[in-house]
Amino acid sequence: MVDAVVIGGGPGGYVCAIRIAQLGKSVALVEKENLGGTCTNWGCIPTKAMLTSAHLYTEIDEKSKRLGIDTSGLGYDLKRIMSHMNRTITMSRKGIEHLLKKNGVDFYNDVAEIKDAGHVLLKNHGKTLETRNIVIAAGSEPSIFKPFSEIEGIWTSNDVFQMEEMPESLVIVGGGVIGVEFATFFSSFGVKTTIIELADHILPYEDRDVADDIRKSLTRQGVEIIERTKVTEVEKDECIFVLNAEGEQELSVQAEKVLVAVGRRPYITEDVRKLGLEIERGVVTNSRMQTNIKGIYAIGDIRAGMMLAHVASYEGIVAAHNIAGEVMEMDYSAVPSIIFSNPEVGSTGIKEDDVEDMERVIIAKFPLSANGRARTVLENTGFVKVIADKENGKVLGMSIVSPSATELIMEGVIAVRNGLTVEELENSIHPHPTLSETVLGALEGVNGMSIHI
Repeated sequence: MVDAVVIGGGPGGYVCAIRIAQLGKSVALVEKENLGGTCTNWGCIPTKAMLTSAHLYTEIDEKSKRLGIDTSGLGYDLKRIMSHMNRTITMSRKGIEHLLKKNGVDFYNDVAEIKDAGHVLLKNHGKTLETRNIVIAAGSEPSIFKPFSEIEGIWTSNDVFQMEEMPESLVIVGGGVIGVEFATFFSSFGVKTTIIELADHILPYEDRDVADDIRKSLTRQGVEIIERTKVTEVEKDECIFVLNAEGEQELSVQAEKVLVAVGRRPYITEDVRKLGLEIERGVVTNSRMQTNIKGIYAIGDIRAGMMLAHVASYEGIVAAHNIAGEVMEMDYSAVPSIIFSNPEVGSTGIKEDDVEDMERVIIAKFPLSANGRARTVLENTGFVKVIADKENGKVLGMSIVSPSATELIMEGVIAVRNGLTVEELENSIHPHPTLSETVLGALEGVNGMSIHI
């Protein structure tokens, strides 16, 4: 008998298992494929490894002459880019394996089948684990549907990580985070790239001004962006895909490859469905990550909530503490959303587009072009936007478009999560010259006292 069996070794599952062990409870982790789940093997880690190469290539290509550096003969080697990606994945997997051993987690590389709330069958071992609690962290899989599912050779994000040569042209269906990041990668190396997005603008979960700056950047990179348009038909003519679409006007687009990047769906197996769990789009839980069946928890993408690795990890922490007998609840008020475009995007808290009563808030923006550090690195596209409560001065939301926005946004996360005021952040001395001073500039702007614009 163990205190918990965690099913799924992704960023939710392995973090949950380690924390359960750290809290003095016995725990087994079951993963049917590779440790790290989607994030390590088919998502965050490989994408960012590839984008590191793309960002570096773009930096050298666009800035070297102005910075006095001779880089004649600049080129790239896809095999080495993919080799770097694969090394990064392997190192991450091994790191997780080491952490499991270090913390005394029993790991089974096997297919788990939940028999009931107290028993999990390891199908390959032929062994049944008896447990007091089960944590389901089975993750998600790429969404693909008609007409794309009926055509051979259509890529999902998983297929990109196995490519052996760069296509000459690519259509990306979906202009969300996944689509924009892949458009950034491929266009950096000269691939003729087109994004087709159904919503009013790319990055539909970010504010329009954020999307506008990323659209401008991608357009300068040669990406064609078609918004408010739905693909209705896909045909394959020898080595070329032909996509027919309709929106404000009908159009036809051709490309060597098509990548469907419209998001992911929860991976819910038949044994999970048979348990009698409440399932809507994903498995339903309360704020303690408990399902409607006592002793069974669900975390991460299988909940179909915020499908982010860092959210899954923290949900795993919450589940672990509740399993250990403590009371801990999830707080989604300050979840950071990050995009490794060029420039990067980071946001947290409320968005301007979601503000219902504009009279209750103050919104201030500070342009990247007014920042000294940005000028030294030849960057001028982007801004920091702060949304504050007019009455008490608390920071309610922040959006950043900038190099290193994925790092800079943490100041906003801490402010929103802890109810800090604009004054409290503004009175914290920001180092000079740094990009973090763009945050300071936006904070000063809340009270109409920006120094540098």
